[in-house]
Amino acid sequence: MRVQTAAPTGRPAALPDHRPARVTGPRVARLLAQLTVTDDARRARCADAFWQDVAGRGTPLVEEIDGAPDHRVVTFLWRGHRATRQVLLVANRLADRDHLADSLLEPVPGTDVWHLGLRLRADHRGTYRIAADVSAKEPPTDPGVLQARLRSLAVHATRDPLNPRSLPTRWGPAESSVFALPDAPAETRPRSRGERPAGRVERHRAPAAALGGHRDVWVYVPPGRRRADERLPVLVLGDGDMWLGRTGLQHTLDVLIDEGRLAPLVVLAPDAVDRATRDRELGARDAFVEFLADELLPWAAARWPVTSDPARTVVAGQGLGGVTALHAGHLRPGRFGHVVAQSPSLWWRPGLPPDGRHDHVFGVPWLVTRFATTPARPVTVHLDVGLHEGPAAEHCGALYATLHSARYQVTRREFNGGHDHACWHVALADTLVRLLGATPGPTP
Repeated sequence: MRVQTAAPTGRPAALPDHRPARVTGPRVARLLAQLTVTDDARRARCADAFWQDVAGRGTPLVEEIDGAPDHRVVTFLWRGHRATRQVLLVANRLADRDHLADSLLEPVPGTDVWHLGLRLRADHRGTYRIAADVSAKEPPTDPGVLQARLRSLAVHATRDPLNPRSLPTRWGPAESSVFALPDAPAETRPRSRGERPAGRVERHRAPAAALGGHRDVWVYVPPGRRRADERLPVLVLGDGDMWLGRTGLQHTLDVLIDEGRLAPLVVLAPDAVDRATRDRELGARDAFVEFLADELLPWAAARWPVTSDPARTVVAGQGLGGVTALHAGHLRPGRFGHVVAQSPSLWWRPGLPPDGRHDHVFGVPWLVTRFATTPARPVTVHLDVGLHEGPAAEHCGALYATLHSARYQVTRREFNGGHDHACWHVALADTLVRLLGATPGPTP
């Protein structure tokens, strides 16, 4: 990842191409060469030896490329059987949803090996799932019919059984597999239980009159005893059901606090409830900011020793939650001093239907115009966006340029990945360390 703090006209040095290219990896190439002149028994032995090798390496296979130290060949694998018709890779933002046939694995003839190799820049991190078609019918030859069939198949994609690293998906029961290439930003690995002091995660029912009732809130309380006059920094984070309920952000915070890299902090993370509620409430909506600033924070202050200092209060979100975080900093800078917007959905604008998803923006994004036409707020803004997020990366660049011109304290980081919790998790931890550090501020 690179963090941009200079004027937007001073472009960072060019980096090697991050776009994926389909290739055959060295290990699969050796297997193919072994099978050119052989009998069925030898073919089976070669395939068994291949899978034994893969079991020792783990999947996906990551191999160096001669003369290209900034890239790797990443080979995704599936062990099929006689009924396997086709195998689809569903890789976060590496697959073209409109041309799914391009993400089909290829069979090694006469074996149970299916493979798809991609040349990727060596700092890539991402998630993926795999779906195998074992239907009785042969795949259709008509491109339109095949696309429809693959869309149906993708719904059943699941984690890679040969990859031990996984991440829950947002709304469904299936998990995704995680991979990170050697130059990807370092992540904080959770330790085993008992090896470190652990904070606690609690789920509460908080008042939310601004939203028409109450809301479940996930709360992280750090380990250790506090002085009577100590007030802790606070992170207000969207999608608590994902961050504290499923992806385990609390374990990363435990390690960072134990290592002295991050000041003990309280996390307040409202539950997203469901897709319809999330789409209806998030974005630049005043009611949700009113809930966060006037109901959630005072409710928390009555229960835990949280600060009221905006300079030690961070509001963060991803996608639509990133737009909410930006809106909160714009609307209530006296409450939220730091904004972290990761892959913000800058296609959002007032008047869209609650369930509308418009990835395309015609002209300047609405939120960019709003920041350009209103006085600057006394907040710091940090933007994260993936290089594989298409127009979202350009929108984020436009917002960065606008905020910089308006004299905001703003940074932008581009990571080599997609719209992905695996990337956001690492980036959020790094940003919290940078914004809050390990030294508590003055008690307000």
